[in-house]
Amino acid sequence: MSRFRAFVPLAGLAVVGVVYLAALYMRSTGTELQLEEAVKVVGTATPVRLVAINPHGVRSVRGSLSQGGHSYAVYEKAIPARRWNLFPKAVNPTPIEFEAGTGKANGLKDGKATLRIEAVSNDFAGQTDTLELEVEVNSRPPAVSVDEGQHYLNLGGSEVVVFTASGYWSEAGVRVGKYTFRSFALPGAKDGNRRVCFFAIPYDMPRGEVPVVYVRNPAGAEATSRFWNKLTWKTFRRRNIEVTDAFLEKIFKELDPGGKGNAAARFVKINSDMRKANAQALSELRLKTADKILWHGPFLQLANSSVEAQFCDYRDYFYQRQMVDQQVHLGFDLAVTAHTPVAAANDGVVVFGGPLGIYGNAIVTDHGLGLQSLYAHLSEIQVKPGDAVKKGQIIGKSGATGLAGGDHLHFSMMVDGVMVNPVEWWDGHWIHDRVLAPLKMGE
Repeated sequence: MSRFRAFVPLAGLAVVGVVYLAALYMRSTGTELQLEEAVKVVGTATPVRLVAINPHGVRSVRGSLSQGGHSYAVYEKAIPARRWNLFPKAVNPTPIEFEAGTGKANGLKDGKATLRIEAVSNDFAGQTDTLELEVEVNSRPPAVSVDEGQHYLNLGGSEVVVFTASGYWSEAGVRVGKYTFRSFALPGAKDGNRRVCFFAIPYDMPRGEVPVVYVRNPAGAEATSRFWNKLTWKTFRRRNIEVTDAFLEKIFKELDPGGKGNAAARFVKINSDMRKANAQALSELRLKTADKILWHGPFLQLANSSVEAQFCDYRDYFYQRQMVDQQVHLGFDLAVTAHTPVAAANDGVVVFGGPLGIYGNAIVTDHGLGLQSLYAHLSEIQVKPGDAVKKGQIIGKSGATGLAGGDHLHFSMMVDGVMVNPVEWWDGHWIHDRVLAPLKMGE
């Protein structure tokens, strides 16, 4: 009888243990592997970045490359952690980063391969989940060859260059000082290695800077090439702007309602801080561009308009006879009469339409390959994002919204997010000589 009584508690403990282990097993989960960016090609040392998503975390991660029946380990890491808790605290996604390529896989050849990533969940079941990617191994270093041609550059202007990238590359374009301009597949070319890049010669480029074509890959390997160019330096105008109380009352009501404090400080906050934020928003729109040319022929200037301000006017702002701010005007102010119909300067697709801080009601139209146009201070917007527009189509009406003292159109051209002088894009001869000829395109 005593033996039986002793057996009952032991049997109960065994049942509890089985139930506990069963619960641990039932609560085990799989792991989701998410790449931060696609990996299609690996070179000598290509970064692979991903996160492992599992509420219990992961116990280990392994990466390998397989080719021709052989498997090459490129990454392995054990992550010690407890896994016997029935109600563990949720674990944040686990970041994973390693390099894959021929540098860590002796015997790997250029050609097709499979990148395999395995993660073991940190729970009772210890489930292994796998992410497999078909990749191209390319161990050749990046290289670049620029087409011959003469490039006459104007400070604040635009230019185009055609080049050929080769080897393993993932990014190619033109670098001008702190600015980088993306390239696109050359229209009509059969090979994606034939590239075209529209780039700007920024108004604030320091003297001595030289534009260079570059190609690089994720491992940081880079090749560059210079090309023949002649830069015409320019001294831009400087203008004094008198800020009146009536003007401040108007812009505070629209751009800083409920604001408090010194009038001059409130103005500077709008004219400086808001301007920077708006410039950043415009720059980010460069990502919404077509991979082909949408426009044709010269761009249109607002018909019968008088020029009230030019591109790159340096402005000193005075309030009550004291200079309170300095800014640069990066467009043309064009005026006719109040609420003048505004036409699309060229064919394109609307990527923005609505209030935009100092620019008031604004429209941004994409013309492809990073080229975009801005129409600001509008009293009325007649298009919406996604609309395809034709050159000459009415898209809105001029106005005085935003940081505008009177009814006019502020018009800007942008190359990959950098504002450039619209005068060049209004000039049919410049477009033929500087754009269409290098691209070997007729009008």
